[in-house]
Amino acid sequence: MSEAAAFARCLAGGGIAVFPADTVYGLACDPEQPAAVERLYALKRRPLEKPSAVMFFSLPEALRALPELGPRTREAMRRLLPGPVGLLVPNPARRFPLACGSDPHTLGVRVPHLPRFAGVRLAVLQSSANLADGPDARRLEEVPEAIRAAADLVIDGGELPGTPSTMVDLRRYERDGEWSVVRAGLVGEEELRRKLHHQYHFDPASYEREIQAEIPAYGELQAAVAEASGTGARRILELGTGTGATAELLLARHPQASLVGIDESPAMLAAAQSRLPRERVSLRVGRIEDELPAGRFDLVASALAVHHLDGTEKRALFRRIRGALAPGGRFVLGDVVVPEDPAAARTPLTPGFDRPSRISEQLEWLAETELLPRVVWERGDLAVIVADATPAGIVASQ
Repeated sequence: MSEAAAFARCLAGGGIAVFPADTVYGLACDPEQPAAVERLYALKRRPLEKPSAVMFFSLPEALRALPELGPRTREAMRRLLPGPVGLLVPNPARRFPLACGSDPHTLGVRVPHLPRFAGVRLAVLQSSANLADGPDARRLEEVPEAIRAAADLVIDGGELPGTPSTMVDLRRYERDGEWSVVRAGLVGEEELRRKLHHQYHFDPASYEREIQAEIPAYGELQAAVAEASGTGARRILELGTGTGATAELLLARHPQASLVGIDESPAMLAAAQSRLPRERVSLRVGRIEDELPAGRFDLVASALAVHHLDGTEKRALFRRIRGALAPGGRFVLGDVVVPEDPAAARTPLTPGFDRPSRISEQLEWLAETELLPRVVWERGDLAVIVADATPAGIVASQ
């Protein structure tokens, strides 16, 4: 029997396991079995009102187990996990109450990178394999002998890093983007800031003013995207709607069209909804990395959103866009690019958040999907690319 299978069988049977996590040695049991939880706490001499984390061994399993988490929090989990980070998240459904201690409205979540346990599908209550307030164990022999003797399964993983996971409080992240470190660990604040700070800290009230200050040609880019969209579209999909500036131009150019807009930020979409005709738009909170809305679209457009994806993600997105386009449809991309002349790079970029690619790469990735791409506008490190589903479609014609 594999280690993963033995681990899962032990916990499902109400047992307790000592196991090597990605940071220090841990104790694990089934979070839904009161007797096992009480026994684990007793071994650690830890009061039951103290919370523990619930650990999952794959991120999809964690997201499925917590369906009520909002899109901002779920995106934060995707950016931080798997890895040596623990997250405090809201728990409105009061899931895993035995792990929550005296606060059922808060849940601690861990998703470590542990290939040896990749086959484990159950959630586990996890705590460090030490006595309460005692030192963490980086080697199996450092786990107190009484705990090792009482455990139903002991797995030796050799020497571990020894530094605990960084614990991050995300309980207010969904509402206002606030987060804080409640326990320092392997992941530093600078890395957390790169992954968390910029994603949801756009203020809809000041976004367009700030973006125009950073990108003087912003207005020209928007106009070029609208012009490149052609005429006659009936159904438009916009990726990264933001405050609705591009959508407004597209709807004006295609007066018979309805528009589906996707953006990760509920606050930005609320601002977009206030400026766009409700009867013509359907705005949805979502990520452009995920599956696109069902149906076929005459026009798919995006301005200043796709550069947040890396090359692999862009290629995958372009394939999904090809599948979403109706015959004769068109994709228009206006975005930051890596210019051939480094001196032309003027747009301020945030490492880890902004990932522009070269025009030539994006043309190649679009052509791979059997779209017909071409560049129709350039200014420094900005470009507008058009990609048609057919050589000459009615909607795509200008």
